[in-house]
Amino acid sequence: MKGGNSMDQKKIGRFLKELRKEKDITQEQLAEKIKVSGRTVSRWETGV
Repeated sequence: MKGGNSMDQKKIGRFLKELRKEKDITQEQLAEKIKVSGRTVSRWETGV
């Protein structure tokens, strides 16, 4: 998501976090399912 609009990144992050919480899974659990690090999921959710 480098070079993207930071507003879009934040919206996507909020959406991702909402979906994750609806499924009642942690960032680490999501990361494991999609083969990325927990830190990556955290960055996505915060729009970094």
